[in-house]
Amino acid sequence: MSSFWSDGYRQDCSGYVSMAWNLPGNEWTGSLAQHAERIGKDELQPGDILLFHNSADPYNGSHVVLFGGWADSARTRYVAYEQTSPHTRRATTPYAYWSNSARYVPYRYKGVTGGTAGGAGEPAASLPSWTSLPGVAHFSPGVDSAFLTKLRALLVNRGAGPVHGSPPGPPRGDADRGTDRAFQEARGRRGAAGSGPPGPTAGRPPVTGEGRDLPSGASSSPSAYGTGGRSSVPSSHGVPGCPGRGPFRSGAENDHVTRLGRQLVAKGFGRHYTDGPGPRWGEEDRRNVEAFQRAQGWRGGAANGTPGPETWRRLFS
Repeated sequence: MSSFWSDGYRQDCSGYVSMAWNLPGNEWTGSLAQHAERIGKDELQPGDILLFHNSADPYNGSHVVLFGGWADSARTRYVAYEQTSPHTRRATTPYAYWSNSARYVPYRYKGVTGGTAGGAGEPAASLPSWTSLPGVAHFSPGVDSAFLTKLRALLVNRGAGPVHGSPPGPPRGDADRGTDRAFQEARGRRGAAGSGPPGPTAGRPPVTGEGRDLPSGASSSPSAYGTGGRSSVPSSHGVPGCPGRGPFRSGAENDHVTRLGRQLVAKGFGRHYTDGPGPRWGEEDRRNVEAFQRAQGWRGGAANGTPGPETWRRLFS
């Protein structure tokens, strides 16, 4: 942990993953999970990680490896890429690892998008492979479910950012109930039909892309929260909440566009402005956002110039 490569990344296992994921700085086993979503063993794909953080004694046994693909059809062995003494190595490894196997947890970087290269999508979370919800049990209060993380990310991308101030991830809490209600009310549902954990039909529109996005004014509607009205976009960890995609559609004019533009300029990504920034969303704004996204290492549809939750978090952090 005291040695560094010429590009600034540390020469330990966490520095290796930080470099592979193109993170803005060096993380350690205790912080890598903040940049990722927890997934199941069956969801593992090359580029994911298996992480063991020994919180009781971080320097004793903590380790992280990159998943390179399954080595057998029974999924008992996989190809691991890791930085370990005496050098970086690629080795066929028993799942989940040689020692402390039960304590290794699979994670996927939030900057990964579903589909093929160049496909559309905000780098907030991988798009799910399911086309209907797996059951109410996955969305009960306190449940830690990968399905919850994916559904929440989809709802935020459909305009629920003002309603849901916290980043996508389990467990389910009050913010999720507000997000559910806001989206269902945007679909015309009221009363009992617009509350409670999402069922198979409630979840289908955000999963498949059907239905309409939440209106940009949802953030000021008391009924959109289910927990009382708010006059401004909530924040998380000191970062102002993403207002959703609605304010950044072609020709939209609002204060969120001005705020975004000023932050882009402050971060050094305002070179495409010829007059501004101002309240009307245009091509200059989009190109500046795209430049910022590319500076994060995103490519294809992940750098489409449309600010989503992860772009917003990084821009304002």
